Order: sequence, then C-alpha cells, then structure tokens
Amino acid sequence: MDGNYLIPANANRGKLIFGYFRGIDLIIFAIGVALTLILLFIFQDQMSNTLIAISTLIPAGICTLLVLPIPYQHNVLVLLTAIITYYWNIEYQSYKWRGWCEQDGESKK
Repeated sequence: MDGNYLIPANANRGKLIFGYFRGIDLIIFAIGVALTLILLFIFQDQMSNTLIAISTLIPAGICTLLVLPIPYQHNVLVLLTAIITYYWNIEYQSYKWRGWCEQDGESKK
C-alpha cells in the first residue's frame, strides 16, 4: 500500500464500554436513573397525579437523551459540548492571512 494506512471509522470503539459509552456517560445515566428511583419512592403515594408522575421520570429521560449515540458524533453530550465550545470561543478564533498566496493580486502602491 506504499506506506498509506487506512484506519477504519470504528477504530476507537474498542476503547469504549460496550463499544458506545465512556465512563462518564454511564455515570451520568446512573445518576439520572438513581434520582428517578429516589423520586419514585418519595412520591409513590401521589403517582395518580399525571404532572408528578411525569416530573419524576424527567431526570432519567434527560440523562438517557444525553448519552444516546448519534451518527457522526459520539453522543448528544459530546455534540452539545462541541457546539458550546465552538460558539463560546468564537471571538478568540483569528486566522492570519499568510503563505505563498499573500502576495498574489495587485501590487501595493
């Protein structure tokens, strides 16, 4: 192959738990599920109220959506982190115009 190497797209999946999750992803999911279970035990007598029933399930739902794998990104949490980092640091990104094409065009007078 003349020194050219083809790295498969899933080469880093061997470093992940179950091929999809990082340790922090499972910790976030476990905290959301644990919080939901605690809320279910606290409000078990009031589960006939739909608003309370939905409110107790929200932590597990949010944490599940955060660690949900999506195409072209690791998961929703990584995508949100990348978006926030990009837009948070937008003012610090400056690109210098240098190189061989700097002198192309009309000469300065």
